[in-house]
Amino acid sequence: MQNTFGNIFRLTTFGESHGPAIGGVIDGCPAGIVVDTDFVQSELSRRRPGQSALTTPRKEADAVQFLSGIYEGKTTGAPIGFTIANENTYPSDYDELRTVFRPSHADYTYHSKYGIRDHRGGGRSSARETAARCVGGSIAKLGLKPHGIMISAYTSQIGHIRLEGAWSDYEMCLTETNAVRCPDADKAAEMEALIRKVRAAGDSIGGVISCVIYGAPPGLGEPIYGKLHAALGHAMLTINAAKGFEYGDGFDAALYKGSERNDPFYSSRGRIATLTNHSGGIQGGISNGEAIYFRVAFKAAPTILIEQTTVDINGEKRVLKARGRHDPCVIPRAVPVVEAMAAMTVFDYLLINRMR
Repeated sequence: MQNTFGNIFRLTTFGESHGPAIGGVIDGCPAGIVVDTDFVQSELSRRRPGQSALTTPRKEADAVQFLSGIYEGKTTGAPIGFTIANENTYPSDYDELRTVFRPSHADYTYHSKYGIRDHRGGGRSSARETAARCVGGSIAKLGLKPHGIMISAYTSQIGHIRLEGAWSDYEMCLTETNAVRCPDADKAAEMEALIRKVRAAGDSIGGVISCVIYGAPPGLGEPIYGKLHAALGHAMLTINAAKGFEYGDGFDAALYKGSERNDPFYSSRGRIATLTNHSGGIQGGISNGEAIYFRVAFKAAPTILIEQTTVDINGEKRVLKARGRHDPCVIPRAVPVVEAMAAMTVFDYLLINRMR
């Protein structure tokens, strides 16, 4: 099982949804990074369950405990070990799933590959694992800060309700002012109403998260097989429920001629820049110094409180109605996870450039 992400800055995670704890080891982190533990905890709190009426009611403090690699408030260059306790577990909620495969979950594929699976909340396949990614991402963000690189993600669509403007039309500081993490207050209210309606029906809904990386210098990314956008796509598609990735104009690029979507260069005060940014800040797989922006589509959470047909490990037909505590929409809690994966990817590629 592959549990490590990254090339130089690497995060290895461990733990299951209803085990005693989850955690990780960050390796390859440079020494001397000032670690603001309050910031790290705030990043975890953005992802934690039970933070609003729109999320799972599971209550977890998600308090991180660092075990190594940090001394007197700075990274030492040694592996950074950490744990996050699971405090609010109810494994009995999943007893009936011991031999049943939930539709659109990883139950059947895990069983087929390994011959054994932890049925308690999905075990290793649970989105609970992403809390460890937020710790890795927060350390990466602290490493990017001295380089002037910042990352902001936000909810741009829930179901059929979507923001019509580009990322540059919105104030990113407004993202954390509502439960859905949308920078448009009116659209946010519509999104919240839709999630509540879907939840009341025992169903779930999907959406899209947009992300912007500010301040990335030209030159990040490797030609041919190490392209920056490919690395970002890989990072995003490792997140639970992620189904699609596009950067820059994305699939809309197929609708236009080159004369309509090329990004002309110009020079100002010794800096080369582009008049437009349809490329999304990446050309030839390498950052060009403009803002990098991309979108990630997430499916509706497959655990719903509506009866579904499935089979058990013997192939016998079963009717399943889920129990337990689940998100009717994963989007609001996935926003900090998208930022974390973007931060670790960019910091990793920044470190790769140092070795050139």
